[in-house]
Amino acid sequence: MIEEIYEMYSRKVFLFLLSRTNNEHLAEELTQETFFQAVQGIDRFKGNSSILTWLCGIAKNVWLKYLKNHQEILSMEDAGLEIADTHDISIQWEQKEILQLIHAMHEPVREVMYLRLISNLSFAEIGEIIGKTETWTRVTFFRGKQKIVKEILKDE
Repeated sequence: MIEEIYEMYSRKVFLFLLSRTNNEHLAEELTQETFFQAVQGIDRFKGNSSILTWLCGIAKNVWLKYLKNHQEILSMEDAGLEIADTHDISIQWEQKEILQLIHAMHEPVREVMYLRLISNLSFAEIGEIIGKTETWTRVTFFRGKQKIVKEILKDE
């Protein structure tokens, strides 16, 4: 069962973590840790949410723990300054500028944008992860997208 879950969700968990870390190697390491913790805590999964939502919750906690343990090496601001090489991500972003604009957004808009564009999660899944409604998630994404378009048009 765990092997099937890994096959089905490891790529999405990896992309979720990549959106946080902007580092492929670190995202891979944290993905492995996420599934390790999922195996240890599988008996606590009650089925109140989707498996992906549960895994992303674990991944988010793994990432926060990593940041806490590496605080002296890596500040929260420095954690996202480098833009990841997105050549193997399903979305095709040629413009580093768009990623920089998203990174400059305040939470939770930034998180919604990353989860939607990089992790390719549905609005319902994003809402479950963040603890908001699907409608709130859609509106937040739309506003974030509007802000990006406005910034790009302003620079042209």
